[in-house]
Amino acid sequence: MEILIINSGSSSLKYQLIDSKTGESKAKGIVDRIGIEGSLIKYVAVKDGKEVERKKEVPIPTHEVGMNLVTEFLTDPEVGVIHNPEEIKGVGHRVVHGGEKLVQPTVIDDAVVEEITRIIPLSPLHNPGHLEGIRVARKLFNKATHVAVFDTAFHQTMPPKAFRYAIPNEYYEKYGIRSYGFHGTSHKFVDAEARKYLNNPHIKNITIHLGNGASMAAVNQNGECIDTSMGLTPLDGLIMGTRCGQIDASVAFFLGQELGLSFEEVKTIFNKKSGMLGLTGYSDARDVAAKYHAGDANAQLCYEMYGYRIQKFIGAYTAALNGLDSIVFTAGLGENDALTRSFACRNMDFFGIKLDEKKNEELNHPKAPVEIQAADSRVKILIIPTNEELQIVNEIVGLVK
Repeated sequence: MEILIINSGSSSLKYQLIDSKTGESKAKGIVDRIGIEGSLIKYVAVKDGKEVERKKEVPIPTHEVGMNLVTEFLTDPEVGVIHNPEEIKGVGHRVVHGGEKLVQPTVIDDAVVEEITRIIPLSPLHNPGHLEGIRVARKLFNKATHVAVFDTAFHQTMPPKAFRYAIPNEYYEKYGIRSYGFHGTSHKFVDAEARKYLNNPHIKNITIHLGNGASMAAVNQNGECIDTSMGLTPLDGLIMGTRCGQIDASVAFFLGQELGLSFEEVKTIFNKKSGMLGLTGYSDARDVAAKYHAGDANAQLCYEMYGYRIQKFIGAYTAALNGLDSIVFTAGLGENDALTRSFACRNMDFFGIKLDEKKNEELNHPKAPVEIQAADSRVKILIIPTNEELQIVNEIVGLVK
């Protein structure tokens, strides 16, 4: 059964067609710069055992035009992998924020669309783009079952002591201001992979998703998330590519009152000008690593701060779990940056965390789960490639059937 996975943003639309029986990707790509000059579509597929790639630069004023281009490539006689859109039986939509009501994969109907719309204030940067992708896809693939999978869902097992903020109750009760957490699809996937790989369904596990956005989750012996580093929005927690992560709220007051910055300007600083970018001038860890190895003091401090923030959450989550069996690194930096993993695991002997630096370097970029802990480490240290699209497929197949 063919499942199309869609991740629709405000000006982009990522897509992937997956065979639900084999888990193999048949085609994937991105429609980029929608409504912006220089728009284009990229398409990569496996056709007759060979990889084919196409790129087309063309005006793409709307998501609907972009999705039509995706359909044209998928059904193209030369590079397409299906004959007509009706072969797609299910469409999975990644939605960042589901609030407190949408806590599991959900077949999309008008009521679900209404709820995603209602909670736009909780995710103003993401949910409007998701809704546009849903609207267009439901129109073009009207024979398919459409399912929304929410980034926040995996974290909804957190207890109130973990997700509530110590502010007046009315702000939670009326407006839903609380910690929701994000990257849930990735955390859920790699946690399940760790349990399978270690042949132990009852591990106490910390999952560490390190991409341009970064977050951690504490997952108990029942496979339930009990705490996570992101909060009401993806801004909280770890240092990220352009986001500051955890910060004293008074910094916002200072920037507003003392420097005369507006709410919008402060939000832009925290979300788009901070993190690695604010510390080094670069938001891509590859650039920061090059500067680090060249002896740049700002890059060296950045890596120290980045690793130290991860370590603090490891300590906190080990306490919350009352023990620790494994930690998992995943996503762009987690899978591919040995230096990041090294800084995150240094001087953690008290917790039973000891990295084998040689393995850490040699087993970089793995295609399957690998262990990189030292022989005398009590805690398993794993690198597990994430696959959010496959996780979405796994979650929606039953609903589609």
